[in-house]
Amino acid sequence: MGVQKVVSCLSTCIFPDKTTYPIDETMIHNGPPHTSNFGYSYAKRMIDVQNRAYYEQHGCKFTSVIPTNVFGPHDNFNIDDGHVLPGLIHKVYSAKQNGTALSIWGTGQPRRQFIYSLDLARLFIWVLREYNEVDPIILSVGEEDEVSIKEAAESIVAAMEFKGELIFNSTKSDGQFKKTASNHKLRKYLPDFQFTPLKRCRKPVTGLTVTMPRPESEEMAVCTDKVLDVRAPGEGERCP
Repeated sequence: MGVQKVVSCLSTCIFPDKTTYPIDETMIHNGPPHTSNFGYSYAKRMIDVQNRAYYEQHGCKFTSVIPTNVFGPHDNFNIDDGHVLPGLIHKVYSAKQNGTALSIWGTGQPRRQFIYSLDLARLFIWVLREYNEVDPIILSVGEEDEVSIKEAAESIVAAMEFKGELIFNSTKSDGQFKKTASNHKLRKYLPDFQFTPLKRCRKPVTGLTVTMPRPESEEMAVCTDKVLDVRAPGEGERCP
């Protein structure tokens, strides 16, 4: 069909559950993934296998990227299948509206790296135009920018001025404790790329508000605009 290049999206969930950290692109197939992501992870891994096979047999320059947790405009606020930050925002909003405690699954100790969606979009375009390896590449902020679910939740609670009780339900599974990813390979290509930071403090950083899509109600739209106010002053030029 004349397709010159395909860029597929993998996930940090595909890496082995028992591994050393930080994880990098060479470690994808080093062992079984976490049991909570068994089917999904192996399906994603097979994309890498397919890319390699197409290259060896047909010379196709098909590749894949591995982003960490994404947040930003046009997010999915569905609690059942949304990403971490919008899911937390929805939970805080619901607890505030209903006057109930905020219950979060697990201990809050697992750690994650978050990448702003517009940063990820810029990197996708770069991969499409400039990255010519078949091997995958991790698209992520640095290891030093990793935060706990507890830190993320407390930042959202503060930003939305939720005054109720915050409960971490330790009877529920934490899932994979961490998936600390190295962006060393990316930095070799783009040493000066500037990520929009999700600050590691518990209170949201004042700065230019990230515009979020309108969720199910006007009130929730106001809340989400306020919560994802995560850029430091002077950093707004990188995002509309």
